[in-house]
Amino acid sequence: MKPLKNLLAATLMAACASAGAADMGSAPITLISPFPPGGGTDTLTRMIGSAIGQDTGWNIVVENKPGAGGNLALDATARAKPDGHTLVMAQTDNIVLNPWLYQKLSYDTFKDFKPVGLVASSPSVFVVVPESPYKTLDDVVKAAKARPGQVSLGIPGIGGSGDLIGHLWRKAAGMELMHVPYRGWSQAFPDLASGRIDLYTGSVASLLPQIRGGKVRALAVVADERSPALPDVPTFVESGFKTINQTIWWGLMAPGKTPDDVVATLNQALNKSQANPELVKKLEDSGYSVMTGTPADLGKRHRADHDIFGKVVQEAGIPKQ
Repeated sequence: MKPLKNLLAATLMAACASAGAADMGSAPITLISPFPPGGGTDTLTRMIGSAIGQDTGWNIVVENKPGAGGNLALDATARAKPDGHTLVMAQTDNIVLNPWLYQKLSYDTFKDFKPVGLVASSPSVFVVVPESPYKTLDDVVKAAKARPGQVSLGIPGIGGSGDLIGHLWRKAAGMELMHVPYRGWSQAFPDLASGRIDLYTGSVASLLPQIRGGKVRALAVVADERSPALPDVPTFVESGFKTINQTIWWGLMAPGKTPDDVVATLNQALNKSQANPELVKKLEDSGYSVMTGTPADLGKRHRADHDIFGKVVQEAGIPKQ
């Protein structure tokens, strides 16, 4: 009788496990990228979507929905049916910062989204053209103190992480930099190359091809530890700025009322794909560091950075749009 009892117990456990897992293969899953094709976020979104699709057999379709600093993508996700078939690749510059930068939003950054899981992070990096006289962060600080407000820093948008990190650096170094906002690297590069701006900051993931291609030279990354993709480039911490170590992170978010069992199934699939050494290497080669964990881990990071960056925004006096 024992084998029969064991068989019945195993069958019951399998049935319970099956009942607790959501069926995500019944319809395509739309994974929204808040930025245009070809950028760092879009590349990451497609790599993750492809990996999960291959592991699970789910039909994951990446949809680009750029505009309004990521708000169009977040709004579309918040209004989508909460069944797990619409997700967004949220990141620090939209899900964390936008509530501090816009007067009116169509969504609540906490109530209208449900964390699925952390995906990856990439520190910001400060770059100059190869022929620039600035070889270190200290060179920039000395020049900025000698010519207050005349050394110019290109940033990807007003109020984004680059703008705020620049503010933290100015405060820590006791200097003045002129911030020059751009819509992205493609717009900023001609000005950097021609000398109209002195340096530029963006994520390692977004600037790595230009660094490896010799178009720019990296001065330092904004992190506690060196980037695996740029092992020879010092950190801000090594350069004497120990309080400046904010990294940009990405995480999958679902509409706020998505059921817990659906979120659990999505999180399990995400973490399984992230454990694949091939994907890990591909991400690290592209300038990302893999982040994993539970939905609660992403929720805690979201809340903590919302509070941290909110104080920086208010301190910097950045007006809401």
